[in-house]
Amino acid sequence: MRTLKYAILGLLNQKEMTGYDLMKQFESTLCEFWSAKHSQIYPELKKLTDEKSVNYKVEPSENGSEKKIYHITETGRKDFIDWLSMETKAQPTPKDVSRLKIFFCNCLEPSDRKFMLDEQLHRHTSRLKHLQNNQTKFDKVPDSNADEFGDYLVLMGAIMREEMNIEWLKKCITLLG
Repeated sequence: MRTLKYAILGLLNQKEMTGYDLMKQFESTLCEFWSAKHSQIYPELKKLTDEKSVNYKVEPSENGSEKKIYHITETGRKDFIDWLSMETKAQPTPKDVSRLKIFFCNCLEPSDRKFMLDEQLHRHTSRLKHLQNNQTKFDKVPDSNADEFGDYLVLMGAIMREEMNIEWLKKCITLLG
């Protein structure tokens, strides 16, 4: 399944965008749970155009060259809604090198174990601060019909995940004694 296809269709379902605008969405809003590179986005836009799921208009840009502004078609919207409505199977647990290292931490000296856990605590605390900073774009919970509602829900989940990781790491450090 071409999940990138549906991520792009979903973004274009919210509003018209250039390829650059789409890339910026992957680097900002979607980066907490999905990634795509520049080299993936443009070929996918070409496929979507060929499939008549998206179309574009050409407009002049600020620097004098032309830019393509993509929009979803009715065919693309139907395909996107069909995909969105499909059952999603549980995903396998993602690989986590940090947890794998913690699993084997008994092979380290106690001071090195503490250092490893402290380092992870610092990383998750920094990530939590970053997410909380992202949350400031919402002055309140968006209406459940607003385009921003899903963004709010995913960001809330990411914050809760980091809070749980921090709580777990603090407990691990306590158990070290």
